[in-house]
Amino acid sequence: MITLSSDFGWPYPAAMRGVIYQQTDARVVDVTHEFPRQDVRTAAFWLREILPYFPPAVHVVVVDPGVGTDRAALAVRAGDHVLVGPDNGVLLPVARELAGDREIEIFDVEYGDPDSVTFHGRDVFAPTGAAIHESELDRFEEGETFTGTDSSVDLTFPEPDVGDDEIHGEVMVVDDFGNVITNVPGEVLADCFGEHLEVNYERVPVARTYAAVDAGEHLVTVGSHGNVELAVNQGRGDRTFGLGAGDEVSIRR
Repeated sequence: MITLSSDFGWPYPAAMRGVIYQQTDARVVDVTHEFPRQDVRTAAFWLREILPYFPPAVHVVVVDPGVGTDRAALAVRAGDHVLVGPDNGVLLPVARELAGDREIEIFDVEYGDPDSVTFHGRDVFAPTGAAIHESELDRFEEGETFTGTDSSVDLTFPEPDVGDDEIHGEVMVVDDFGNVITNVPGEVLADCFGEHLEVNYERVPVARTYAAVDAGEHLVTVGSHGNVELAVNQGRGDRTFGLGAGDEVSIRR
């Protein structure tokens, strides 16, 4: 399997699929092409949440604000998976998740002079992913195309400040439902369900499900990602709480 993820929207991913099908009959799965444009951190967060549910595969990821510059292209072996994409940090959080207790291996990809300086998804990453798939995931090795490196760009997510009575965190992403997903671990709510907490100076009920409050009412809950989430039953939490990615969140008992 080869998966494709990007911020391309339509119609560019079709060209990537065409390039892959010229080289391999692998099954190609589109994860999403609707990541926020050029938002590396948001893409990295969602990839870490989504790709671990796939069986072993080559994952081609293109969220690439630096396309056409001297930024490197990478292939990252992470457990039974290989990730291919730009050297801007987008691959590393999910690589660590996929690798588990195994070491990740990072390779610079030599891609020569591609046809376009603005569409490396088609001209660099898609053909590289297809070539790795054809060489078998566990067998591609360092050579003329792949050179091991330890100088790649990393990306780590901010850690919350968790105290006994007060927590300071940050909004990581807002999903398409408007749910505000923070970096605060859900376990901090373990003994709070059915109570109220102060979120950015506003009292908010803590509930296990959206429907535990009336339609249009806001709540604090734990999302499927395991983090504290600020939401509205049948509404948009981002609008109600006035929060977006990168904003600070304080939670008080």
